[in-house]
Amino acid sequence: MKIPTRISLSLLAVTVFLLASSACTTDNTTDTISSTTPGLWYTGDGLVKSEYKTIAFTTLNFENLKQDMAQGRGEYLASLGTLLGVPGDHQAEFFTLTREQYPILFVSERTTPGEMLAELHQALKSDPTLNKSVVTN
Repeated sequence: MKIPTRISLSLLAVTVFLLASSACTTDNTTDTISSTTPGLWYTGDGLVKSEYKTIAFTTLNFENLKQDMAQGRGEYLASLGTLLGVPGDHQAEFFTLTREQYPILFVSERTTPGEMLAELHQALKSDPTLNKSVVTN
């Protein structure tokens, strides 16, 4: 059975896009995680240690977090807020803070997840409402 050229080219384009996307994500994640001591982030059971959950989540979801923070809403941002200890009734303030602080949180295209989290912790500590609930890991 012969597949029409138009469909073949579409499938090829989608495949190339998916491969390129996964290579970018994997490279960034591997660079960040491999820079730490092997096993440092994980328990003997293979679970992420509680003190590394926030950086692990941020590293693995960095691009999605950037988009959510720019919009001031989204499921990845809500999850990050939960990991940081932001109470549910203060999520709206957290969303607003990340949207307003976006230029500081992502000072350049080379901002790393760790750098963004450090700036976010500073912004949270400076906020009179959110500073009481910040988790520092």
